[in-house]
Order: sequence, then C-alpha cells, then structure tokens
Amino acid sequence: MYEMLKGMRIIEVSAFIAAPYAGLSLGQMGAEVIRIDPIGGGLDYRRWPVTGDNKSLYWAGLNKGKKSIALNVRSDEGRDIAHALMTAPGSDNGFVLTNLPPRGWLEYGVLKEKRDDLIMVSIVGNRDGSVALDYTVNAAAGFPFLTGPVEYDKPVNHVMPVWDVVAALSAVQGLMAADRRRRETGEGGLVQLALSDTAFATLSHLGYVAEAEINGENRPKTGNHVFGTYGQDFETADGRRVMITAFTARHWQVLVEATNTAEEMRKIEKKLGLDLRLEENRYAARKPITDIFRDWFKRYDFATVSSKLGEAGACWGPYQSVSEAVQEDPRLSTKSPLFDEIYQPGIGTHRAAGAILEFSHMDRKKVAAAPMLGQDTDSILSKILGLSPTELEGLHKNGIIGGPVS
Repeated sequence: MYEMLKGMRIIEVSAFIAAPYAGLSLGQMGAEVIRIDPIGGGLDYRRWPVTGDNKSLYWAGLNKGKKSIALNVRSDEGRDIAHALMTAPGSDNGFVLTNLPPRGWLEYGVLKEKRDDLIMVSIVGNRDGSVALDYTVNAAAGFPFLTGPVEYDKPVNHVMPVWDVVAALSAVQGLMAADRRRRETGEGGLVQLALSDTAFATLSHLGYVAEAEINGENRPKTGNHVFGTYGQDFETADGRRVMITAFTARHWQVLVEATNTAEEMRKIEKKLGLDLRLEENRYAARKPITDIFRDWFKRYDFATVSSKLGEAGACWGPYQSVSEAVQEDPRLSTKSPLFDEIYQPGIGTHRAAGAILEFSHMDRKKVAAAPMLGQDTDSILSKILGLSPTELEGLHKNGIIGGPVS
C-alpha cells in the first residue's frame, strides 16, 4: 500500500467484483474507501470461497484496507445519511463508486442536486442498463468458442472473471481522470462504464473485430497452441506440465539452444522452406516443432527441465494448482514485496497481496485487513457528519445503522 492518494475519500456502494476491486485498487494507493453495506451484509457478504464457519474469503480479499459502514438505505433517514457522506464538502470528497443499479437513491441526478460537482463512477452490465455479468459478457464476446481442445466443438467457459477486473481498473482510470478535470474546471460528472464494453473494446483493440470484418472469417480454435506464434504445453518425464512460448527470434533461439534441437529445426526449415526465426512461420510449422519438443520434454523430469530452461533464459512457466503455487512459488510468498502476512479477524492469518505497482523512492505500507461489517459505522458518522453519541445510539435503536458484525 502507498499514500499517494492520502486524503481522497471515496464512498463505495457495491457488490461482487468490479466496483469492490476498483475500490480496493484506490485504497491501496492511499485513498480512504468507505464501503456502505446493508445491515447484516449485502449480496456478496457470504460469497464463496468461505471458511469452515462460513466467513467469506472472497469478501475479505476484495475489501482489504477499506472502512465499513452498515446502513439501512431502505429508510429515508438511512438514505439521507448515505447522501450526506457522498456529497460531503471539500475537494477530497464527492466521489461515489458503484456497480449497483443507478436508480432511486443512487441516481446521479439525485446526488448532483446535493453536490453539483459530484463525481460518480457507475459500472453497469450493458450500455442500455440491462443486466450482464462477466460470464454472460464473455459468452457474447466469442471467447468460449476459441477455448478448449481443438476437437471439441462446444463452447468452453474459463473461470477467471477477466472483464470484471478490466472494468475495475478502467473505473479507477475514469475516476482519476474525472478528478483531474474537476480540479482544473470545477466540474464533476457521471462516468459510466458498461461491463460488456470492456470485452467488446478489447476485441477491437486486439484485432479480433477487424479480423472478422476484413478477413470475413472466425479465428480457428487452437487448443493450447498460441495463435499466430509459437507456444505449447508439454509433459515432463515425471508427469508435470509446463508451458513454453517463443514470441521473438531471441525467445526461439534460447529455446532451441536449451533443448539442443537446432539440427532438427534446420531440417524442418529445409523441408517446409520456412525461416523459423519468424513467428508466423513457427505458427505454420507448429505441429512438427511440437513433435520434436515433445520428445525432448519426455526425456527429462521437471527439475531438469526447469534447470535447463531457466539457465538458458527461455520464456516458460510451470502448470501448478493454486495450492502448489501457494506452497512452492516464491512470487506468491512474503519473499515478494507484493505479499504481506496479515491477521484477518474471524478468519485467521494468511498471505495477502498489496498494490501491484512498484514506485521508486516510496515505501510500501503493510497490507491492511478487511474490516468487519459495520466496524466503522459510529466513527465515520461521528467524524464526517458530526453525529453525537446520543444520536448514534438512537440510530442504532431504530435500526438505521448497524455493526460491527464478524
């Protein structure tokens, strides 16, 4: 965690991944992120994975370092409190981040009446406001028809909610750009981001859309081959699997040297009339290349393969389960500055990631645990809104505010 955004206060009203991930990212840059949840928890409060006693590891992971307020926004008084937090005065206030439906008490126009220069980032499913989730967006973008074994003609979903993550980081970008504009012009605004647009824009940026339009064809499924270049998975003599890639001439050179297959590759070049230093030719010749490499990998165990590829500087990586990565990979350990060991109340001690970015001449702060639900309700309302202990007691008694809940 860093302190570059120290002082900036963001009110997050969210569920699931996109907005919570955006809030997490801003918090890890030093912003004060206050998440508003219903009393007793929102839609994702018990979302899997969970511990044996039903504590959500998912919720804890996405809310590290935030503050939590539990609020009954079904009541007029609860909505008034939420609005007061969202529209508090000052250049470091007036930021709202949400992926809940932007209507009713969460409608931008309602909030703008209370603070004209409010900045609100709203993540929706589709541009027209209709519902979409990562898994439905990915299906519509065509990627499941490119995923899975070549001989399998049905769509194959992947499990990584990549569009939620892209949307989260795009939301951070949008909020920071809107903040700069407000500082320069005094104007706020609504920043709307459709989850489906993250997928369709990516299709365009990476050439998929033009490929379909200009070439008039669907990209073929290639299994674990990497399209347009060389990349393939292999099994070692002791049953481990590795992925190797050779995108550049240098990648190719060191891979051939590491596997001692230069003579075999020259024979392929001569037979097919191809220069394998060019990635498109490596893709065209991927089947005979793979046959040669497969024989090499079958001769050595994983430790030997790892040593030979590593010493040569080849671009490769092991296939490993999450448990194997946690147990064996130093990149996922506290040897890496990315990870700290934290104590998460109600869950226990475990590794947790901080900011992905590394800034020179700046010290990292220790990763902070997620709050208990409603942990900060009283302190936030006292500090920001100036509510007295007597007023807070009355709000608790009337079911307007709540917490903390483990």
